[in-house]
This record gives sequence, C-alpha cells and structure tokens, in this order.
Amino acid sequence: NGPDRRRGGPDRRDPEAVTRILIVDDHALFRVGIANILGKEPDLLVVGEANDSRSAVDRALETSPDIVLMDLSLPAPGGIETTQRIKRELPSTAIIVLAVSEDEDALFDAIKAGAAAFILKDVGPDDLVTIIRRVVDGEYLINDKVFAKPAVASRVLKEFRELAVYGQEAAPIFAPLS
Repeated sequence: NGPDRRRGGPDRRDPEAVTRILIVDDHALFRVGIANILGKEPDLLVVGEANDSRSAVDRALETSPDIVLMDLSLPAPGGIETTQRIKRELPSTAIIVLAVSEDEDALFDAIKAGAAAFILKDVGPDDLVTIIRRVVDGEYLINDKVFAKPAVASRVLKEFRELAVYGQEAAPIFAPLS
C-alpha cells in the first residue's frame, strides 16, 4: 500500500520529475486509452497526441517530449521513418515502438531507426507504465516473445559481430531521404 504499491512499481527517480510523453497512433481510441492510463500516474504527463507522421514530427518539435509512444503501423511513411525523423531532430527523446505482431524485420528496423524499446500492443497497462519508466532510466527493451526466438537472438549477435569486424566500414544504417 502507499506510494510503493503504485502501478508499475515504485518510482525511484526524483519525486518532482515528470516524464513528458507524446502518443502517436492513427487510432483515436487507442490514443485516448493510453492517455487515460498514463494520466493516472503523477510522474507521467501526456503532452500531445498525433495521428500521422507529419503531425507526429510537428508535435514532437513543439513539445520536446522525453518519450514518444510510436505506432509501428502508422500510415505512410510509417512508424520507422517517423522514428528516424524524430530521433534526427530530437536525439535525446526516447522512442518506444508499439507493434501489433512479433515481426523480426520490424524489430531490427526499429532498433536501427533509434528506438529505445520494441513492445507489442497487447502489453498490459501496468507493464506499459513500467516500460516507460525503465526507458526513462536509460534502458533499452525488446519484447521477450520476440527476442526469445533463436533466429532473432542469432541475428542480433551476427549484426553486432559485423559491426565489430567492419567498424566504420559497415553499411550505413540510414539512407538519405532526398
């Protein structure tokens, strides 16, 4: 009971610190649901919502959020490219990508775009709050169901091995937008 039993566990950070969050999803009901969940947490503040890529970048620049909750399946140009754009403009903003399914390629694209976390949209409210707090604390998180697949784990190791071997000669992660 008390503050240590709040949803998502105790908040160990500065009690005065408030995490500013932007919610990006093309489904209004999903945005409202997330905003209602986060609105119950005194240390989390939803500073804006966006329903497409352009408004996501605009809102991010207007509000300078600490965290962006990004829908992977945002309409074109999509959640990955929108993540890249926001990270390029606001490198200190952490982006949590929310996906509908366990897509290995999407996971890698999200990480390469700069996402701090990749989770499935079926995450529970308490878990989402905990994930946001952990990302704010500097952790990088990948959904256990996705990362537990042997193919994903071996691909992660292969990609890091290639980075270690080739160093600066590795293929660029980002392609120019123009």
